Amino acid sequence: MVEIAITTDRSMMTNHWGKEFLGFGTTGPPILMPEWLWLFTFAPKMKSDSKGRPWQAPYGMRKIEAKLIEEGYDASIIVPWKLKKHKDKIKVLLISHHDYFGMCPPSSTFASIFKTETVNARSFKKFITSDIIKYLKARGVKIIAGGPAAWCWKYREEERKTWGIDCVVDGEGENIVGELVEKALKNEELPWYIEMPPKDAPKLDEIPEIKYPSVNGLVEVMRGCPRGCSFCSVTLRPLRFYPYEKIEKEILVNVRAGLTEGIIHSEDVLLYGAKGIIPQERPLIKLHKLFKKHYKIIAWAHASIAAIVKAQRDYKLMTKLSEIILDDNQEWWGAEIGIETGSVELAKKIMPAKMKPFQAEEWPEIVLEAAAIMEEVNLIPAMTLIVGLPGETEDDVIKTLELVDELWDFKGIIMPMFFVPMGLLHNRDWFRAYKVTDAHKELLCKCLSHGVRQAKRILPEYLKGKWYRPILHPILRYFVEKIRVNAEEKGYWCDKGVRKFLRPTG
Repeated sequence: MVEIAITTDRSMMTNHWGKEFLGFGTTGPPILMPEWLWLFTFAPKMKSDSKGRPWQAPYGMRKIEAKLIEEGYDASIIVPWKLKKHKDKIKVLLISHHDYFGMCPPSSTFASIFKTETVNARSFKKFITSDIIKYLKARGVKIIAGGPAAWCWKYREEERKTWGIDCVVDGEGENIVGELVEKALKNEELPWYIEMPPKDAPKLDEIPEIKYPSVNGLVEVMRGCPRGCSFCSVTLRPLRFYPYEKIEKEILVNVRAGLTEGIIHSEDVLLYGAKGIIPQERPLIKLHKLFKKHYKIIAWAHASIAAIVKAQRDYKLMTKLSEIILDDNQEWWGAEIGIETGSVELAKKIMPAKMKPFQAEEWPEIVLEAAAIMEEVNLIPAMTLIVGLPGETEDDVIKTLELVDELWDFKGIIMPMFFVPMGLLHNRDWFRAYKVTDAHKELLCKCLSHGVRQAKRILPEYLKGKWYRPILHPILRYFVEKIRVNAEEKGYWCDKGVRKFLRPTG
């Protein structure tokens, strides 16, 4: 029995079959498959012990759990479907999510286009309105919400009151969670919304090591990002590099629990140990050797286009890292990488430091050079574009469209996402489907067609060697083919250089 329970809904309490990228599936609406099959495919239930403690749990939640344990609280992460085991002991409930309402990218894109709730939003609503949550609230249990999507509660005041959320913490919560839990235990009034300023971000010695395994062996190596993109909230936080000893302790927590694969987490892995925005060879070589010492297979959470090119030009570092990563156990690795726009003019306005140390005028060429490097070292990324950025013109969209044409044969997924007001642009309005122009339709059509084409190339090796491949591969193959058929029927299928909504270029 636990007094402080930490939990989330089904769409988050999963390891996505050990394939982190499949987690993107929870951000879509269940329109091509029944919802139960969608959840089975993209968010299978996490294994848990008899008390409901999960084998793996989201990394951020593990950090909060560790902090509370270190401060002497009886705290534990519990899977949502076993909360009832602790229903009469729980005094405070902490919840977290990457996207409570389907408002974040890419959920907001799918929700806007298809005019329906996404799987993650449906899943959270089902959880927060469940009988166990109603029972806990009737007992007077305080609920504190946090996580990457905490900011969304500012737009959902009615739901917050209806569902009984007592307090929301937006930002890094290690330095305040103990204080809030203590107030909740004493039944004191909690502030409904707390925004943690960067100056109050925890220092390295205030960030605990996780006590129990994280989803897919993810281990954070640094916090913050120096790029300063105006659409991103992470850039507002101070930069902190974890020492190797701290990193290894967390890796070993996962390894001892039986995990053989892991993810190096950072907003830009290649900036670990960097001098400003310039990648450094020695710390990155040491970091990757450390991860491969303990994990058979590793991936990157995020990396930047500019860092990939700079690292390769200066040290042939991408090649050297690939020689560490790729071995008898691993033939490729993945990462999420932001292109955001193919327009030089728009890039200058909204992400002037993203292409540093290169000039903004070089951005499209740098993207293509990075793509060539990734193909050479067998890094297969999910690359993002932002549609509807403030100040965007039709010419900006066409420049992005032209860049996608240049990347047509590139082995990776290109994901367009509608602009969401975050970071320095938090006062701007969402980009919605009703604002889509013919140029936007062309771009969405192009990315869809490219994505299906490349997914068919990637899928056979994506699940290679997994025991569940005979089960999951046919479902994913059916899913991808269903997307293609629907796109063709509705006139949203195209090929390289083809323009369906605009006149051909050139």
